[in-house]
Amino acid sequence: MISLSDTQKIGMGLTGFGVFFLFFGMILFFDKALLAIGNVLFVAGLSFVIGLERTFRFFFQKHKMKATAFFLGGVLIVLIGWPLIGMILEIYGFFLLFRGFFPVVVGFIRRVPVLGYLLNLPGISSLVDKVGESNNMV
Repeated sequence: MISLSDTQKIGMGLTGFGVFFLFFGMILFFDKALLAIGNVLFVAGLSFVIGLERTFRFFFQKHKMKATAFFLGGVLIVLIGWPLIGMILEIYGFFLLFRGFFPVVVGFIRRVPVLGYLLNLPGISSLVDKVGESNNMV
């Protein structure tokens, strides 16, 4: 069994709250304050979970610079006060950064009883197959 350190537990909590605030901020018509709090908590939580050095190495790899620029630029634009434009840039950067993880996530979700059934429905299945066949490694 994998044991998490105290900083990783704190990081998981911060990341979870960050995702919650981001989701809630989008539900409330792109509320600037909630999105800003969510962004700060998400990035801080990620740093706590995997460590500052590994976070820096992940974001600033040579082949991920475009994705990092979109993601962190979107965070900055949300903090400045343009939430809709910032979130569009962030989402694009997020998908570019984490597209190597999508096949693993899709494979995992397909084994979950109810979600796997939903992902195997005719219209959804072809879309999920395209997302899950990404050849780009992390």
